[in-house]
Amino acid sequence: MSSSSSSFPRQVKHQVFLSFRGEDTRLNFTAHLHKALKDSGLNIFFDEDTLEKGEPLSPAVSQGIAASNLSIIVLSKDYASLKSCLAEVSNIMDRKHTQKHTALPIFYHVDPSDVRNLGRSFKTSFEDHESKRPTNEMKQWKTAFAEVGTLKGIHIKDDKPETKYINEIVDDVTRKLMNTMPRSTSEKLFGMDY
Repeated sequence: MSSSSSSFPRQVKHQVFLSFRGEDTRLNFTAHLHKALKDSGLNIFFDEDTLEKGEPLSPAVSQGIAASNLSIIVLSKDYASLKSCLAEVSNIMDRKHTQKHTALPIFYHVDPSDVRNLGRSFKTSFEDHESKRPTNEMKQWKTAFAEVGTLKGIHIKDDKPETKYINEIVDDVTRKLMNTMPRSTSEKLFGMDY
């Protein structure tokens, strides 16, 4: 995309793209987060209810990221075990740099330093991918993960109920989206009066 065309607003279909490892969090944390975001009036790209049956995942997910203002990345213990998750993070971080896309990492019972430095389960997952993926792709994924690990996000631990974390995330996402949009647009999107 040329620099002149990147200054024009892009078509936004979803306000939030939700990236997660299905087996880790789909039926618990991510499902509750998705519901809370929808209940707050946000339009969410969530592969389960956004994709048509039989639609290929990769192109649709890439389009979902491109058509969103903000991505929430739920980084769980086995998140990096799927190459599709690694590709999502790389895509999100590319868009963060080129289209002012906002990325919000949720460190779900993982330490941000393990994401940033590829420690523990992330190290194991990356080692498994290295023998099967091209070097340049691995470098791109590692760079994206290192950057995500440095972003201010929300670190979920066992210190309070997950519902409190979810409320914090919804508030943070709403605030971030309101700050990135013109006032008239944000009023329409959220149905709020000032």
